[in-house]
Amino acid sequence: MLGEYRIEGRRASEIAASVERAVGAGELQPGEVLPPLRELAVYLEVNPNTVAAAYRTLRDRGVIETAGRRGSRVRPRPASTSREAVRVVAPPGVRNVADGNPDPALLPSLEEAFAEAAARNAHRPVLYGMPAVDDDFEALARAAFLRAGLPEGPIAVASGSLDAIERVLAAHLRPGDAVAVEDPGWGSLLDLIPALGLRPVPVGVDDDGPMPDRLAAALKQGVRAVVVTDRAQNPTGAAISAPRAAELRTLLAGHPGVLLIEDDHGHGIVDLPLHRLSGVTDHWVLVRSTAKAYGPDLRLAALTGDTVTVDRVRGRQRLGPGWVSHLLQRAVVHLWRTSAIDPTAVAAAYGERRDALIQALKQRGVQAHGRSGMNVWVPVPDETSAVARLLHSGWAVAPGARFRMQSPPGIRITVSGLTADDTVPLADAVAEARGVGEARRYE
Repeated sequence: MLGEYRIEGRRASEIAASVERAVGAGELQPGEVLPPLRELAVYLEVNPNTVAAAYRTLRDRGVIETAGRRGSRVRPRPASTSREAVRVVAPPGVRNVADGNPDPALLPSLEEAFAEAAARNAHRPVLYGMPAVDDDFEALARAAFLRAGLPEGPIAVASGSLDAIERVLAAHLRPGDAVAVEDPGWGSLLDLIPALGLRPVPVGVDDDGPMPDRLAAALKQGVRAVVVTDRAQNPTGAAISAPRAAELRTLLAGHPGVLLIEDDHGHGIVDLPLHRLSGVTDHWVLVRSTAKAYGPDLRLAALTGDTVTVDRVRGRQRLGPGWVSHLLQRAVVHLWRTSAIDPTAVAAAYGERRDALIQALKQRGVQAHGRSGMNVWVPVPDETSAVARLLHSGWAVAPGARFRMQSPPGIRITVSGLTADDTVPLADAVAEARGVGEARRYE
């Protein structure tokens, strides 16, 4: 059955595990059709309801999708196959501009912050039963959210942006619900949605953020949630402008039952103002992580939102990890209080590198995008060819397939590690790899 692979198991959990194991090992390929429910039940000598339960589990885990009479098939990108696998390994002598990491030289030292957090812990240890959010962290986070013009709401802490987004989605949605996501967009989020059993609905973006007509179409399709990036959008560098925010808020106001999630991970590394969308739907959150400003290993994100949503997140968190370490929270408090980084200077550093590359590409007839953050998005006619030619020229870039659903091909270049001397040779290599001509839009 299914060629060389034999689905095994007597119980639903065993059947589901057998299929998932085969998908992860590459023995069942994306798009491959699974046996009809009754046919597999006869083959395994089990009740058809057992197979139905197994297929339901696989669907909820994002491994397969069902299409009525057309049957069930392995998802084009199953949850067990991460988009991170679509990467280029930089061999010795090749510059890596693909990883999406911040410049270590622009990150603050964490030594003093953790020393102070440890000293405070020695004086007042965190024990079971204490509040999940440190008092000082909560006060500073709330003040920052209010300065940004957000409606006042409770504060929660998660282990990074993706953890926060997952918890919020799980608080409101059920397997099968549709979620509007940016396309191109954050690859990890595009993996997370099907892994939760949710259905992603792509929304095209331009330099000013999600395009209103595309969001309107998604809302018309009945999406239950919308996830947007306010600034430093990954991979395009888009940032929601004031006029675009007004348009999107008007659209969302007409669908108050839709859950809105705003990801402001660019906070601290961008100098463009936040034009928030929150406050026009019944349920909303805005998430700010520390990863880009203070380092990816400082696994912490602050979030605020409506009372029901944040209470659900905190309640479920209590039943799992319980809380995010107060040592981390207090270290971040120290970084906030001492102004460990100058956001304006950091934004300027990334901006100089980003703008220099975009301008050099423009001079070579290559369109590129990057209003904010540390990435530049370059539409290309043939992604595979462009990536391979750049690798041959000594540059490893991120294939656009990691970030795309329906949008045209492209490549992502991380400018964090670039110097002024890198701009011209990199632009020359991109122009040669792409082929100079009319660039394609990425919406």
